[in-house]
Amino acid sequence: MTRWTKPARPSRWRMRNAVRAGADGVLDVCHPLLVLGRGLRRLAARSAAWWRRAPRERRGPALFLLAVCGALVWLLPYGRTAALLALLGAAAWHGRERAAMPYAAPAGPDETERTRLRALYEALVPYFAPVGDPAPPPLYTHGGDWTEVFEEFAFRDGRISELLLCYPAWFRDGEPAERLRIEAVLAAKTGREREYRFCWDQEGNRLEMTALEPLPTDIPVQPFVTAPGETVLGFTDGPEGRRTVPVRLLAGAGMRDVPPVLWRTGPRSTEPHLLAVGLPGAGTSSLLRSLALQALCRRGDVLIVDGDGGGEFACLAARHGVLGVETTLPGALSALEWADRETERRLLAAGRARQRGEDLPQDVRRPLWVLLDRPTALALPRFPQAAGPDAGAGPGLLELLRTPLRHGRAAGVTVVVAEPFAALDELPHEVFAHARARVVLGAVRPEEAGAVLGQTPQTGPPAGSPPGRGFARLGTGPVLRLQVPATPDPFDETAGEAARRAVWSLLPGSVHEPSARPAVLGHTPAAPVPHAPARQPTAGAPPRSAPEAPHHDGWDGGYGGRDGERGGRGHRGGRQAREGKRERGGRGPGRGTVASARQAT
Repeated sequence: MTRWTKPARPSRWRMRNAVRAGADGVLDVCHPLLVLGRGLRRLAARSAAWWRRAPRERRGPALFLLAVCGALVWLLPYGRTAALLALLGAAAWHGRERAAMPYAAPAGPDETERTRLRALYEALVPYFAPVGDPAPPPLYTHGGDWTEVFEEFAFRDGRISELLLCYPAWFRDGEPAERLRIEAVLAAKTGREREYRFCWDQEGNRLEMTALEPLPTDIPVQPFVTAPGETVLGFTDGPEGRRTVPVRLLAGAGMRDVPPVLWRTGPRSTEPHLLAVGLPGAGTSSLLRSLALQALCRRGDVLIVDGDGGGEFACLAARHGVLGVETTLPGALSALEWADRETERRLLAAGRARQRGEDLPQDVRRPLWVLLDRPTALALPRFPQAAGPDAGAGPGLLELLRTPLRHGRAAGVTVVVAEPFAALDELPHEVFAHARARVVLGAVRPEEAGAVLGQTPQTGPPAGSPPGRGFARLGTGPVLRLQVPATPDPFDETAGEAARRAVWSLLPGSVHEPSARPAVLGHTPAAPVPHAPARQPTAGAPPRSAPEAPHHDGWDGGYGGRDGERGGRGHRGGRQAREGKRERGGRGPGRGTVASARQAT
């Protein structure tokens, strides 16, 4: 009998080889499709990254251009075929497997760089070394190995530009004073004339230090492209700059997109007023000039009090939209008294309009900027006779800021106060309570800047910083580096010619010449408000004031008051114009007219 044998079963090794061979064959056949898929995925990732990085104002034009190109390709003969071939070619190019480069071991630091790292490590030992003799070997000890704590580092021009270090877990990194000590040591050992950004990872006990590039100083003041109610304080860098604005550089160097520090004012603002503090010559007057020019370009009215009296704002005197530039105590008192009454009048007018269901009047919607440069210098006059015989009868100069500070946001009144560090104690409490937007200019210590900003910056500007360099903080936001736009006094012959011409180009026309205000970039200026005749007050209604003095042809340097009780004093030509109006019986009476009227009564 023949014995039939069963066929041998294939082994698992042979089955695995067969599967691998089949998979390799499938991969070889589908390799072009895999390359195209990988390339399309990379193209989509790059497009998504560009979309997230692009500012909002660029996304719309980009989509419009893409739609136009798509329509042209659709209409052209063989356009769709050519577009498909171009897409496949781009996908194949980006999906190819790049040839592996021969591995090269990274070059380590040279002898000079190792010496710098060793010195930095030894400088950190007194702060990170534990007290006593711990059982495990500490990270920081005299003569220890710096390669165990400096995980990443980079050099630029022979100095440390980037550093990532680890520190022991027992270090009190939650206390600002302890962090500030370490930041000061790192800044001193890597270069005091630079600015740094420190990022503390308290969960992982890591500290990252980055040396920052200097902010650009060749950006003059100009009509910036901003939304209504936004004002450019200056320019910054880093991850805090979420958007950019196109700016024109000095001397025709072209255009550049720079992240700005935007300050929002108006009834929806949470920081309606600003306090600027700086050292002498740090650029606080330039900041106020920049804000004044931007407000004038936005059809606003500006009232300036120059407590220093150095003529820093003489270029704005007798200009359309400038209510006055006061340099004396009587003039400043008249100006701030008018601002106080104007704030109350705007509140009453806005309340009556809302009760009737009407739009706000044009004179209420027009922004009013009250800029005060060193007002404490006028609060205590240099000479007793400068205040006048009735100086002590009324409220003080700084007390008149209470109403604009408290109710200015609802009335469209913005107050900006600039003071040096030495006079901060003389400012009233209302300025610190309501001026939640803060700016610090000059090479000050981080502790001094933190006392004003409410949060200590990481490092301060170096000693040789240009004017306008400092920090800004809006409300409870982060502390931002700041460079104020170049806004020199156009009468200053020591300033750059290009920056002076930029300021001259933004100045509105003189009231003595029939010239219009400068147009706003991307904004259609509204027509000037005509002066309506004064109405008789109705029974039971509060008296109405007539403050619409800034847009008449014959500027008299005065301020409209309630029922014409009080007039102001201008910077130039105000007294002659007021005397002429007294003779003609016009409005805007001065002190002498009021006294004569009271005697006659």
